[in-house]
Amino acid sequence: MKLFEFMAKELFARNGIPIPQGRVVRVPSEAAAACQTIGSVVLKSQILSGGRGKAGGIKFADTPDEAATAAGEILGTELKGFTVDTLLVEQKLQIDQELYLAITIDKAAQCPVLIASAFGGMDIEDLAEDKLVKHNIDVGIGIMPYLTRELNRKLGLSGVLAQQAAEIFTNLYKVFREYDAELVEINPLVVSGEKLVAADGKVTIDDEAMFRVGELVPHTEERTDLEIKAAELGISYVQLEGDIAVMANGAGITMATLDILQHYGGHPANFMDAGGGAGIEATAKALEILLATQPKAILVNIFGGITRCDDVATAFAQVKQSRGIDVPLVIRLVGTNQAEGVRILQENGIDSFRTIKEAVEKVVQIANA
Repeated sequence: MKLFEFMAKELFARNGIPIPQGRVVRVPSEAAAACQTIGSVVLKSQILSGGRGKAGGIKFADTPDEAATAAGEILGTELKGFTVDTLLVEQKLQIDQELYLAITIDKAAQCPVLIASAFGGMDIEDLAEDKLVKHNIDVGIGIMPYLTRELNRKLGLSGVLAQQAAEIFTNLYKVFREYDAELVEINPLVVSGEKLVAADGKVTIDDEAMFRVGELVPHTEERTDLEIKAAELGISYVQLEGDIAVMANGAGITMATLDILQHYGGHPANFMDAGGGAGIEATAKALEILLATQPKAILVNIFGGITRCDDVATAFAQVKQSRGIDVPLVIRLVGTNQAEGVRILQENGIDSFRTIKEAVEKVVQIANA
C-alpha cells in the first residue's frame, strides 16, 4: 500500500529524518492560515501518483492571499486520475542541491538495496545508471558506519552535511525495516545551507503490515474509480497515460501486447487482463470500461483457449448494438472457434487481424492520424 506524502513524512519525522515545517489542509482558508504561520510556502496536492508538478498539482505562495488562491485552484481538480481533496502546505526551502535516496528490495539478491545519487529531483527515472550509487544491505548487519562513509564520499558530502547524511541513511533503513516497507524514498533530499531536508517522501508498505503504522494511516484507496469497477468484475486493470486502450486475455499476453504497442510507437492507456475464462457478459463490461476512458482507439488481442473466439466476438457485437462503439476498434482474434468469431465480427462491421503485428500497426496508424 502506498502512503500519501504527508503520511510518509510523518513516519520520517518520528524516526529522526528532517522534514520541512508543514501542515495538511483541505480548504483554502486553512492554506492561508498555514502560510501566515510558516511564511513562503509550497502547496502540494496529495495524490498517489508522481508527476504532480508537471500536471499542475504543485504551486508556490508568498502571502496568505496567494496561498488561498493557489489552494482554490488545486483543490477539487482532477489530477492523474485522482480528485485532489488534500494539500500539504510546507515551508519553501532554499535549494542548493538535490540528492536522491531510496531503499527497496533487490529481488535478484534477495535483500534490501540502498540507492543514492547526487543528481536527485525530477525525472530521476531517466538518470544514467553510472550516476546511481547502489549498495546491497545485509539484514543481519544493517547500515554500518563504513557504508555511510562510502556513500558520503560518492555523493560528495563532507563535514556537517556528511554527519547529517549518515543519520538519515541509518534512520531511513530503520523506517524500511520497522514498517515492513517495500520502498522508502526521499526525492529530493535537499541540501539547504548547512542542513539536509527530506523535501519529498514516498513509502510503500506491504499490505499485510499495515497494522504497524497504527492510527497514523487511515484506510486509503489508491485505485481509480475505473480500477475499482474492474476489480469488482474480476478484471485486472491498471490505468496508464496513453491514448490506445488495450484488452487481452491473460497477464502474459497483455504485457506482451503493451510492449509490442510501444515498440511500434503506440501509447497504451491501460493494462487490462480480461481473464482466461471471461464470458460474454464480463467481456462486454470490460469493453465498456475501456470506452469510458475515451481513447483514440481500442486494441484487443485475444488468443482463444478457455475464452472462445465466438464468445468474444458476440460480446463485441452486443456492445456495438446496444450502446455503440464510437472509437476505432482493432481486434486480433486467433484460437478456439476462430472462424465463427471472425464471421460474427464481419457481420457487425468489425474487421479482425490474424497477427498481432498487423493489428498493432493498424491501431498505431489510427491513433497517430
